[in-house]
Amino acid sequence: MAEIVAVGEILVEMVATELDQGFAAAGTFAGPYPSGAPAIFIDQAARMGAATAIVGTVGQDGFGECVLSRLQQDGVDIAAVARVADLATGVAFVGYRRDGSRSYIFHMANAAAGRVRADDLRPATFRECRILHVMGSSLFSPEMGAAVRRAVRLALDAGARVSFDPNVRQELLGRPGTPELIAELTGLAHILLPSEADLAYLRPGLAMDEAARDLLRGAAECVFLKCGAAGSVYFDRTRRIAAPAFPVTEVDPTGAGDCAGGTFVAGLLKGLPLEETLRRANAAGALAVCKRGPMEGNSTREELAAFLRQHG
Repeated sequence: MAEIVAVGEILVEMVATELDQGFAAAGTFAGPYPSGAPAIFIDQAARMGAATAIVGTVGQDGFGECVLSRLQQDGVDIAAVARVADLATGVAFVGYRRDGSRSYIFHMANAAAGRVRADDLRPATFRECRILHVMGSSLFSPEMGAAVRRAVRLALDAGARVSFDPNVRQELLGRPGTPELIAELTGLAHILLPSEADLAYLRPGLAMDEAARDLLRGAAECVFLKCGAAGSVYFDRTRRIAAPAFPVTEVDPTGAGDCAGGTFVAGLLKGLPLEETLRRANAAGALAVCKRGPMEGNSTREELAAFLRQHG
């Protein structure tokens, strides 16, 4: 049975091949690449040796097979993934700007990814769960919000801790109930995995350290703050540990934070020394940006070890 369970969107991604390529005119996109933030996270945790499972929905199509075959190949239990015949697998289109920012078009709520229902979740999926992972990007509809809430209840009933990556998407904040649910999950999660932008959204007007400390006033036991090219900073109620980044040539940043998060949570689960867990998480994020495609840069333990040897 799975030690780490993720609930949320399972997608493929189509990646613009040129900088500043928009969506309003014809352009060239590469893909399909396996994607979906919870899927990237859980795939990386599986590669780190954790027993993992994911709950979600895909269509009975080639896109669904694209993602599920990758997850299964890497050791993720996909028994709780439903396959529906009347909807296509979700798709995300991503474009990159010269300033490093990205733009998205998501086909999720009206695709198979939006078909996850609270009543579909089974207590047996969470029976051996020690960490449930959920993400703000999954809160794109009231139905998905209800499914996430039920997953949290089932996991807590099983004695698990909750890991939450706010993964705030501006495209979703205008949807009814999404900001409130992000705040609710932030308050009840035991492990928080925000980016710097997430932290600024969650605690506006506060300096980084003050904001992270404020998050620890709730249920949170620790905050793993992902700072991109600046590395990461870990906070708990007694410690602050800054972990430097590894210099690499960036090809595609999508999914790097999910890789770092999956590595970090797997390290916590396995009881690795904290400094080693942070170093591995930063290395996983660095390797992730070196390949095009959100899950293509996911790394194995052996690849991480070789990378860390190379970087001293």
